[in-house]
Amino acid sequence: MREGSLEAPTRHPLAWRDEEFYDPDKLDHELRRVFDICHGCRRCFNLCDSFPRLFDLIDATESGEIEAVASADFAGVVDACTLCDMCFLTKCPYVPPHEFGLDFPHLMLRYRAAEFRKGGVGFAKRQLSETDRNGRLAAPVAPLANWASRCGNKLTRPLMEKAAGIHRDAYLPKYVGKTLTASAKADPPAINREAPAFGRKAVLYATCFMNYNNPDVGRAARAVLAQNGVETEVVYPACCGMPQLEYGDIERVAGKARTVAAELRPWIDKGYDIVGLVPSCSLMLKFEWPLLEPNDENVARLSRATFDVTEYLVDIARKEGLAPGMMPIEGGITVHIACHARAQNMGQKAADMLRLLPDTEIKTIERCSGHGGSWGIMKENFEVALKVGRPVAREATANKTRYVVSECPLAREHIIQGMERLSDGRPPAVETLQHPIELIARAYSF
Repeated sequence: MREGSLEAPTRHPLAWRDEEFYDPDKLDHELRRVFDICHGCRRCFNLCDSFPRLFDLIDATESGEIEAVASADFAGVVDACTLCDMCFLTKCPYVPPHEFGLDFPHLMLRYRAAEFRKGGVGFAKRQLSETDRNGRLAAPVAPLANWASRCGNKLTRPLMEKAAGIHRDAYLPKYVGKTLTASAKADPPAINREAPAFGRKAVLYATCFMNYNNPDVGRAARAVLAQNGVETEVVYPACCGMPQLEYGDIERVAGKARTVAAELRPWIDKGYDIVGLVPSCSLMLKFEWPLLEPNDENVARLSRATFDVTEYLVDIARKEGLAPGMMPIEGGITVHIACHARAQNMGQKAADMLRLLPDTEIKTIERCSGHGGSWGIMKENFEVALKVGRPVAREATANKTRYVVSECPLAREHIIQGMERLSDGRPPAVETLQHPIELIARAYSF
């Protein structure tokens, strides 16, 4: 039960097309109003670094009040927000429909949008967010790109740190020469027509990460769904825009929403479900895009038709039942419930899915890994990101399972780096699989 409200939390569309949204005086007034309420509550002190920074600013003043904090100092509070939505969804008692109407993450987004409009986002950060372009350029020279980005490369990583601000020790995803969309056309899986769910049809929204960096997750998802009778197509019109959202380029994200939703609409009309392979991207399709384009019918239809991949398999298990043939996974599994999966308000679907495995020990961790997308790889944030994620790394280490996976593969690698820090640089004795769906594929002997 939430303080002050018995109704479910709700979010309002972002008025990003209104000039008042960017007005510095109105924005500063809203920041001070919200920060003053947060200062009086402090329930979110341990969620991320934004709140400790805010409370330290206020506590350092002589009066101990928000009025004494300079507006310029708010930038540090905003910079520490990773848009994970956990304060809005799990902690704050004052979200709408409460009369205070707090939406801390979207207020941080508003600040970033105003800064982006003023040119406050540097060239290097903007280039990092161009995931589609970077993937297309890196794919033909994947071995070279992976060599250059490898942790421990003393030639290139210090240069990247100086030029782009990427911490030299932060894990960067590898690129592949053959994308998920290319391999999907060349090698479609055979559909099990005897499976209880035969007749379902789904489009796998590849996402930039699965398309250019880890297509094995997409292949595993296709194989598992085909075994369960689901006809699948891999479609990837463009990135969901989460990288641009992090930097406040709302107009660009809204454009992606309109374009991708229009391209996926014909599939929906033909009876296909839309399945996202990364929780951040599923979150964008389900919840963020409709708040940016509330009057776009294609966006609304896409939101209603979208599932996260773990959510989709659990839905099949509950409604039709899964195809037989899964074997136990020996050694146990630790599964990290990613923040953007929690933000979809669908429960621990990754854990629910893995519990469908026979005779397999499942341990869950429901806490922020600290990574925060591109936020956690930057020089100024990397050590903070590891600090925020240290409790997760400790728990994963203590579990002593053979597998450590996460719905967010980037969060998983960040957890592995945290585990290495706890063992003085020794790699943890865990298997390399990153995503829970890969373990279901392994259980089916794919």
